[in-house]
Amino acid sequence: MKQRVELKIGGFGGQGVILAGMIMGRGAAIHDGLDATLTQSFGPEARGGACSAQVVLSPDRNLYPCVSHPDILVVMSQPAYDKFIGEVKPGALLLYEESLVKPEPLPPGVKAYGIPATQLAEELGRRMVLNIVMVGFLAALTDAVSLEAVKKALAESVPKGTEKLNLDAFQKGFEYGRKLVAQKK
Repeated sequence: MKQRVELKIGGFGGQGVILAGMIMGRGAAIHDGLDATLTQSFGPEARGGACSAQVVLSPDRNLYPCVSHPDILVVMSQPAYDKFIGEVKPGALLLYEESLVKPEPLPPGVKAYGIPATQLAEELGRRMVLNIVMVGFLAALTDAVSLEAVKKALAESVPKGTEKLNLDAFQKGFEYGRKLVAQKK
């Protein structure tokens, strides 16, 4: 990574938005040696309310930990898309859960890629790992954090006994992303 990257992940409480942000930040800071900050925002509801994770990744010391204009926006709900799409930088990357988000209107120059993350998670028998499918998809489409760093951070961050399930979910998202990239070439 040569420059600061602002990442915002949004969705509903209970979708694992904060965990996804923590995995990316941990991978960057602990395993890639980058400077990383994570801030979180929750709605008043414990589950089902709006929430977001903002991660700033930088090769240098990060003096401002807030995401103002994301380079990468990952959304897992329509309300998150509606709320955050206006913040993205020109030319930003949008990754979205395609069964839950309709990316309209899409700002000019934004590159958008959808994934059926919920369906892929259900194929593994656990809908709750859709966030990890999204992390795999993110790893496939960006180089913000190295693949090995994200995998290590994932294994360290999920509950004991669920590592295999979560790594399988990550792999599903990663493979889907790689196929999508190959098709667009």
